Amino acid sequence: MVQAVVTLDEREDRVVNLVKAMFGLNNKSDAVRLIIDEYGKEVLEPELRPEFIEKMNARQKEPTVQVKDFKKHFGLS
Repeated sequence: MVQAVVTLDEREDRVVNLVKAMFGLNNKSDAVRLIIDEYGKEVLEPELRPEFIEKMNARQKEPTVQVKDFKKHFGLS
């Protein structure tokens, strides 16, 4: 496990303490791990949400249009 010294301002420290208290965690390290884990799920490796999959399945069933000349069809020069 990697250890890191982190400098937090007063507000950031309050947020970590709040997360620690809300989830009944034992220490700030656990709170920081939880924050990082939740952030990672949202930003770094988002899973396909069910509503997105449903939307894409519906789009897949829509009729398609064959275009011979893309620029002419969309009025591009």
